[in-house]
Amino acid sequence: MKVRVHYLGYIKNMLEKKDEEFNIRDGATLSELLDKLAGLYGQPFKKEVFEPGLKDLKIGFVATVNGILMDQLNGVETRLKEGDSIILMSLMSGG
Repeated sequence: MKVRVHYLGYIKNMLEKKDEEFNIRDGATLSELLDKLAGLYGQPFKKEVFEPGLKDLKIGFVATVNGILMDQLNGVETRLKEGDSIILMSLMSGG
């Protein structure tokens, strides 16, 4: 299934992209998607945003699934569906 990930603030600058689409297995969790991103973007992503095996994003970062904060869903165990829109962003961005 396909999901779209949008990057805002610090993550957008770190990855030098604003969004991208991923093919993931049906029923995958947000954690599985974040593991995929950590594998794709390596140590900078793991150090700053998400370390595989942990049960949350690093301090200062948040994710939404279809506009709902992951903490209001099932956290990183939230199941994703075809066409979901995930936003990864820092909590604070400077101007």
